[in-house]
Amino acid sequence: MALDMVNIAQEIYTAAKRLQKSGDKLFTLARQYAEAEQEYRQNLGIEIMKLREEKVPVSIVGDVAKANVSKLKFNRDMAEFKYKAGRDKAQSLQAEISALQTLYKRQEDI
Repeated sequence: MALDMVNIAQEIYTAAKRLQKSGDKLFTLARQYAEAEQEYRQNLGIEIMKLREEKVPVSIVGDVAKANVSKLKFNRDMAEFKYKAGRDKAQSLQAEISALQTLYKRQEDI
């Protein structure tokens, strides 16, 4: 039984370390997402102004501008999905730690 407690404690420690690293990575992913969003919005605005100067009909300026900067939107969307996946992974690690702590407590009580 003591060996089981040691194994559970080791798993909790390992998961906690992974969660800590995950938090650091999550910050990096959040920054990349914010930077991609900023780049997309700036370039979209510039593209809209350029198209308006070229006398493109107002009814299609937005669509044409978005098409012209679609690669930046793709990069922004990918950064967002990476951030959300990292966030979900961190939440999963938190749940794993919680379950292990419950198991550890139950083993202590036995």
